[in-house]
Amino acid sequence: MEARPTRQTRQKDAVLRSLAESGRSLAPAEILELARGEVPTLNLSTVYRQLRALHEEAQVVKVDLPGQASRFEAPCSHAQARGTAHKHHHHHFHCTACDRVFPIHACPGGIERLAPAGFQVEQHELTLRGRCADCAKGAA
Repeated sequence: MEARPTRQTRQKDAVLRSLAESGRSLAPAEILELARGEVPTLNLSTVYRQLRALHEEAQVVKVDLPGQASRFEAPCSHAQARGTAHKHHHHHFHCTACDRVFPIHACPGGIERLAPAGFQVEQHELTLRGRCADCAKGAA
């Protein structure tokens, strides 16, 4: 059975706008901080509830990095246009200084050759770690 779309609320709109305007993956607490600019009474449990509904409706993408709590991001515009928001393949850059996560819309390809002989790669995730442009500038 397909999930029924939930109604659009100020809280949901604020969560969506926060993700879209950030241009990166956000933790629920970061979303709360940004969305409170529009809805000052918003709380963390409401953000989680909205994220769960938005994820079920394919309006946000859940980003899971090893050793990190889940983050969320707006679907890429070309993935939305094709209706493949949850299936869109891209990688991430995790800044070790500020802990922010950014999408990387490129893939090195050829990952299959890294697998042992006879193995079939069905999917892969790549996370680059280092300093983002802001943090690298501050460290220089």
